[in-house]
Amino acid sequence: MIKTQILTPDGQVFEGEASGVQVPGTLGSFEIKRDHASIVSSMEIGSLRITENDGKSSYFAISGGFVEADDNSVIIMAEAAEEKSKIDVDRATEARKRAEERLEKKPTDLDVERAELALKRALNRLKLAEVL
Repeated sequence: MIKTQILTPDGQVFEGEASGVQVPGTLGSFEIKRDHASIVSSMEIGSLRITENDGKSSYFAISGGFVEADDNSVIIMAEAAEEKSKIDVDRATEARKRAEERLEKKPTDLDVERAELALKRALNRLKLAEVL
């Protein structure tokens, strides 16, 4: 068993035991299992899967951050994390539309990187919610 926590600036999103944690690492997705070597890694926008001991999986939309694994404990420190069942599809759809419009219109004050990240976060949430 792996003690698992997901923390965001807004507080704890998840705490429980898991048999595996699949993380959207910056260099690619990887899974942490029992007795995994100690690791600290950055994460990018993507989906995080927690496989519980009964085999059931929980999914979270992650907006980047860091993961630390040591001594059968995993701590996910995410900029934002949203459980699949709690994704507000209408809000994510509106965020996608806003980002796409800003990128298409390209106003002079546009922060392109910020708009692209907003679009990527919205698409990640919609994909996880199985809307796309």
